[in-house]
Amino acid sequence: MIDIEPIKAQLGRKIVDRDEATATPLRGMVVTFDRDEKPPVKGEPLAPGWHLAYFPAESRLSTLGQDGLPITGGILPEMPLPRRMYAGATLTFHAPILVGDALLRETEFSDVQLREGGTGTLIIATQTRRIYTSRGLALTEDAVSVFREAVKPGAASGIPVTEPPPSGMTWSKTWTPDPVSLFRYSALTFNPHRIHYDRGYATGVEGFPGLVVHGPFSQQCLLDLLRDNVSRPIARFEMRARAPLFDTAPFTTMGRMTGGNEAELFAVGPSGGIAMQVKATLG
Repeated sequence: MIDIEPIKAQLGRKIVDRDEATATPLRGMVVTFDRDEKPPVKGEPLAPGWHLAYFPAESRLSTLGQDGLPITGGILPEMPLPRRMYAGATLTFHAPILVGDALLRETEFSDVQLREGGTGTLIIATQTRRIYTSRGLALTEDAVSVFREAVKPGAASGIPVTEPPPSGMTWSKTWTPDPVSLFRYSALTFNPHRIHYDRGYATGVEGFPGLVVHGPFSQQCLLDLLRDNVSRPIARFEMRARAPLFDTAPFTTMGRMTGGNEAELFAVGPSGGIAMQVKATLG
């Protein structure tokens, strides 16, 4: 039985980082997601989701685990379960971030839960990140990670079976993830997690059928689908990861308006089940 009380005792820890909203990584975002738009220049706003190109983790090699992710040095304490995956995020957009802005980010260890799921014991941890510019609070991001049990040698990782999305979607786009796109996104976001670029590790150690599509990569596809189909700014974007996606097959993003200010979006895997689901609020 896992005792998470020592982990709970560390809730409320905070760290502060500084960066600058430079233009260079935004050019990478445009080409990685094959966008028909010019990257923003100084004084122009970032697209929703592109803040992930900033604040690279300053983790020395000695602090990285077998999976490439840091074990120590960040806001999260060391966890008793070894496998980590993205479980979702809530993004609240308070004000634009402009190219050239000096950025300050406050990160807080804000929640931790122990659960039993269909794939075993889970620890679910939340980091709340607040990004400020000189004009004030620009973005709040509640990012959720799930920690899972190790896979037995030679076994396959448990992958949830999910229901299909509701009918009547009005927007859709199909994506074909490939190793180059996943590597580019790992590089842009300084994400060292080996499940996204090291096929031998992803299949042989973690038991996945292929390279895993980053949760934030799918999140960006959904953000882009929304902004391509509405003319109003996104005020809030709540995404929950339901099942992983892989580079072994295409996936589809789809969505629709559900009210005057509300929209729902889904990323759907090759089996037809929901991989990511989103509730969005427009400004």
